[in-house]
Amino acid sequence: MLWKCVSVSICLLVPALGLAEVRVVEEIVAKVNGDIITRGEIERQRQTLAAELKQQGVDASKLQEMLKGREKDALRDQIDQLLLVQKGKELSINVDPEITRRIAEIQANSKITDPDKFQLWVREQAGVPFEDFKSQMKNQLLTQRVVGQEVGSKINIPEAELLKYYEEHKKDFLREEQVFLREILISTEGKTPEEAAAAEKKAKDILARARKGEKFHELARDNSDSATARNFGDLGAWKRGELKKEIEDIVFQNGRNYISDLISMPNGFLILKIEERHEAGQAEFEEVRNEVMERLYMPRMQPKVREYLTKLREDAFLEIREGYIDSGAAPGKDTSWKDPLELRPETTTKEEVAARKKRRFLKIFPLPGGGGDKKSESDMETKMPPAPK
Repeated sequence: MLWKCVSVSICLLVPALGLAEVRVVEEIVAKVNGDIITRGEIERQRQTLAAELKQQGVDASKLQEMLKGREKDALRDQIDQLLLVQKGKELSINVDPEITRRIAEIQANSKITDPDKFQLWVREQAGVPFEDFKSQMKNQLLTQRVVGQEVGSKINIPEAELLKYYEEHKKDFLREEQVFLREILISTEGKTPEEAAAAEKKAKDILARARKGEKFHELARDNSDSATARNFGDLGAWKRGELKKEIEDIVFQNGRNYISDLISMPNGFLILKIEERHEAGQAEFEEVRNEVMERLYMPRMQPKVREYLTKLREDAFLEIREGYIDSGAAPGKDTSWKDPLELRPETTTKEEVAARKKRRFLKIFPLPGGGGDKKSESDMETKMPPAPK
């Protein structure tokens, strides 16, 4: 009988002498309510971080130092996310519509209409299968929503405190003259005169739609031939002297939300929108209110998030294998690893854990051919029966 394959497998080697030998190629390092964290997941987290740091241009010696600094919190970060995802499901937070929208945006930016080719492209870009990419995105969104709803929404900063901070730090809000721009470029590069004329007509149609009120950033995402299309046409901030004179004369003579006429460029037709404009001098409080809020909000947010995660740990069924450390552990909580073979099979719920403050392991024995996407300890570590005599 064939056993259903699981994502992390066990290799069973049976020597010619008939003696069974077990080689565990994956290891559970923590049990969190009904889910588990494996050594492989922690290693993949490390590899992802290393790839991100390399992409940011961190040199090899500094990279190893940064990775070492993060390793002490590797298990903590995994437990944090798993607890927040579990809480999101418990609160019935639905992020599926947002996932669908974001995937559609990514596909539109990739300009790949064939679903199979698009999924292959995502795998090449992300380094993981398409379904895993969606799952990671869903977990990130659930985490953000839970933190925002359960922690962020409860942090209130009085208006008087915002004004006080502004008055005491006015020098931090001295502005240079600058504009924040978005672009839509309709390319004529390599096109025949007829194709260039069609490109100009397309650009004029998009300009008309933008001026009638369609969202400029979405028009940029869906129509622009510039590499900035993937970022909704965002060009960032520009000061005087950093742009071509003909463009500078346009954007520094107009205000916020201004949409330019078609600008003829060597490679196509350009449309610009002024997202924001800062005049030189002291910024008024209302101009920088959000910036002041962020400066006061973030130092309060991090301790509150850690406090919330500690509470989730206190209420959770949590066991950690010897040799691994949760740097965010709840003080006084027993998270010692218990051998499931020494315990009687029984069901343990979060409610029972919270009420009785006892920690017992949910023991599950999979059946041959059994399905489901839950991983259990018996999926990961097993022993061969005695060899037949």
